[in-house]
Amino acid sequence: LQVLIDWINDVLVEERIIVKQLEEDLYDGQVLQKLLEKLADRKLNVAEVTQSEIGQKQKLQTVLEAVHDLLRPHGWTIKWNVDSIHGKNLISILHLLVALAMHFRAPIRLPEHVSVQVVVVRKREGLLQTTHVSEELTTTTEMMMGRFERDAFDTLFDHAPDKLSVVKKSLITFVNKHLNKLNLEVTELETQFADGVYLVLLMGLLEDYFVPLHNFYLTPESFDQKVHNVSFAFELMQDGGLKKPKARPE
Repeated sequence: LQVLIDWINDVLVEERIIVKQLEEDLYDGQVLQKLLEKLADRKLNVAEVTQSEIGQKQKLQTVLEAVHDLLRPHGWTIKWNVDSIHGKNLISILHLLVALAMHFRAPIRLPEHVSVQVVVVRKREGLLQTTHVSEELTTTTEMMMGRFERDAFDTLFDHAPDKLSVVKKSLITFVNKHLNKLNLEVTELETQFADGVYLVLLMGLLEDYFVPLHNFYLTPESFDQKVHNVSFAFELMQDGGLKKPKARPE
């Protein structure tokens, strides 16, 4: 919960909006409207402030339709609606926010395999019956991101995993051709590039410039320091004319 709240507040800092409780602050559509407008960089045609329940639901409907237009092409299952959001259903709100965070590649680390126990109450023959249902909010980051981004490597994993080693070997040869100039040697892509150090150094070598050591952590110790390095390397890539990497720094 707190990860999502902090993310929303970071996105909306210029709007002077502070979210403290998701179900109380998001149910009327006002904050969701501002959040989507900021993330998607587009203006929604809705009334700015509305107090009536009908007005709030109309705003929610417009906001959610815009969200659905973004998510549906990527196969995301819609697990919320106007009534559940306006009814302050926390599970529905969390499903919506997780989907938005994944779609817009939020710079946050959502815990994987988060499930909550939901109590379902039904009335049968005049008696209330309760059942407990496990509701999955997150799976793995790779699976959630996979709903949105698939590229040539995904195809390689799915249809020709036997050729993956050949591709990795070629990439290792390529990076070592440059990193060897600094007396560095790569043997394992997954582990040696994970902290971002080699990625930053490689960008400097490829673009023929020296990267000041105060701009990144040469010996990162914490997760945040490693994420900083990878994020910085992504910035260098974009400065060099490359498109924004599909992967999240995390």
